[in-house]
Amino acid sequence: MASSISANKAELLAIANSVASEKMIDKAIVIEAMEEAIQKAARARYGNENDIRAKLDPMTGDLRLWRVVEVVEEVDDYFKQVNLEQAAKLQADAKVGDYIVDPLPPVDLGRIDAQSAKQVIFQKVRDAERERQFEEFKDRAGEVITGVIKSVEFGHVIVNLGRAEGVIRRDQQIPREAARPGERVRALITKVERNNRGPQIFLSRAHPDFMKKLFAQEVPEIYDGIITIQAAARDPGSRAKIGVISRDSSIDPVGACVGMKGSRVQAVVQELQGEKIDIIPWSEDTATFVVNALQPATVSRVVLDEEDGRIEVVVPDDQLSLAIGRRGQNVRLASQLTGHQIDIMTEEEASEKRSREFAERSKMFEEELDVDETLSQLLVAEGFAELEEVAYVELEELATIEGFDEELAEELQSRAKEALDRQEAAYRAERQGLGVEDALAEIPHLTEAMLVTLGKAGIKTLDDLADLATDELIAKKREAPRRRQAPTDGPRLRSDRPKPEDKGGVLGEYGLSEEQGNEIIMAARAHWFEDEEPATEEAAHADSEQ
Repeated sequence: MASSISANKAELLAIANSVASEKMIDKAIVIEAMEEAIQKAARARYGNENDIRAKLDPMTGDLRLWRVVEVVEEVDDYFKQVNLEQAAKLQADAKVGDYIVDPLPPVDLGRIDAQSAKQVIFQKVRDAERERQFEEFKDRAGEVITGVIKSVEFGHVIVNLGRAEGVIRRDQQIPREAARPGERVRALITKVERNNRGPQIFLSRAHPDFMKKLFAQEVPEIYDGIITIQAAARDPGSRAKIGVISRDSSIDPVGACVGMKGSRVQAVVQELQGEKIDIIPWSEDTATFVVNALQPATVSRVVLDEEDGRIEVVVPDDQLSLAIGRRGQNVRLASQLTGHQIDIMTEEEASEKRSREFAERSKMFEEELDVDETLSQLLVAEGFAELEEVAYVELEELATIEGFDEELAEELQSRAKEALDRQEAAYRAERQGLGVEDALAEIPHLTEAMLVTLGKAGIKTLDDLADLATDELIAKKREAPRRRQAPTDGPRLRSDRPKPEDKGGVLGEYGLSEEQGNEIIMAARAHWFEDEEPATEEAAHADSEQ
């Protein structure tokens, strides 16, 4: 490259064509790099203060060199300015304010100048190559690509993708999979980022979408859109579950994914280093999908809690270990697949829980409504669980209960409302005892019980409440998964130990919506803006007096 600057026309064009072809970049970029290198060398020869330009004709190879000067009446900068007399020698019709061209003779680059020009060209070409790589890969996230392992650095696998390099970070590899330099590897492009050293292409073999793409390659019906993978969950290198559905009722989605004698699924299993894959029919009905997701365990009953996004699954005693799976793997994958937290319990545990809840609710109605045990149990048996339900349900619904009449229903509703008033008064007294300001009681959606909870959390003034973010106020508490584990053959690992509970927001237990949470926070902050208004008005009044 050093000799290229002083080479003849044909050699200059040949070098430009060769570099553009080798680096797969536009020839115009190489020509521009050469021009910039020549300009830099010319400034070093004629003086860096000069505004020197170079132009290399991409067709003929002709090189022109000139400096740009401004025509002025009185010269201050002899490098970039000329007077009218000097300008007339360069351009006959020049006038003050014009920028004219002063041709320069070609420079003969010495060794130092040639090395400097070479660095400029190389840097320009490298920048163009990096930009070309980024443009090529920036829209390919979610695509499976094949490359050759270049090296393994600190546990991260560097993959040669042909015209760029990607990296499979340690947490995106399949556990216990050996990565050897020179081997071919397939991976999913998860993200492409621009970087000073070139595009950063992040790859993954552990992502659920990688398994989806592999099935699309092996199962023509998925590629054609007849069968869709609705959900996928993986424990990389160990086990996975996918939920599939067919748009054509004549095609069995599970059978199509398994293939003749398991040929299709085995191809995916081999690529994933023996990862066992459960193929499950997907269903819009959540309960049905949960039952399918927990296969091969048999499920007796499913109870949905839509408000908290939890699902209670009851299984026979002999199916408990199978439903939970080794180290909780089966229920964990089923939970990821369905998007719901799944609690597994046996028939005996479910029966005990129902009996406990029945007794607790009956006792509550018996005490709060001042009724006998038979009447309180009858209310629970009819599905009533809270005083609010009794107090505000349609009167006809209560009156139609066997053994009830309209008079009894009215009396029960009256007693329920009185009990709620007593509870509210008790909470109010407790709230005042905690020192919670009365101003908080005027905020919409906040009950006295909520104010007591806020007071116990140290939130007692409008400013205390206003300082909270919405999530800090209403985020639902996510309980730790059930501690019951399937029997294991070895000691419990550190990763298997129960994790601490997520405490959630201060009022997370009350089920407030995000909209309600926002309204509460904004109402608490309203006084901030009210305090600013008088100051603004005073300032405006002072300005008007002046």
